[in-house]
Amino acid sequence: MTVKEEQTIIGVALENLLSEVGKLYADGYRLVQIGCTDIGDSYEVNYSFDKGYQFINLRLTLRPETEVPSITGTYWGAFVYENEMHDLFGIPVTGINIDFKGTFIRTAEKYPLSVTKRGGDRCQNV
Repeated sequence: MTVKEEQTIIGVALENLLSEVGKLYADGYRLVQIGCTDIGDSYEVNYSFDKGYQFINLRLTLRPETEVPSITGTYWGAFVYENEMHDLFGIPVTGINIDFKGTFIRTAEKYPLSVTKRGGDRCQNV
């Protein structure tokens, strides 16, 4: 069986994140993952959803220290991804249903993937 999977990326403003997530939930989409990456002096956060082989990504671009509202009120299991965003990147996520307060992923260095940490030391032990 061959399946043609469609993928859509939708840029979303921070203030619209919860309403856009709510629309996807109401339409029957499941949360697949939340991924975060360093794009220089900011972060790109992708919220990925799937329904019937249609993959939709809601994409946020955030400055360091920008508070992000939790989507755990809609997708309960998102607490795993949101705690990871906090612990690895230092992104403050507000209203997480299970907030580990920086102890979900324990690292030798606080926020090891933060955009505020520059230089070659970030990748020495990879």
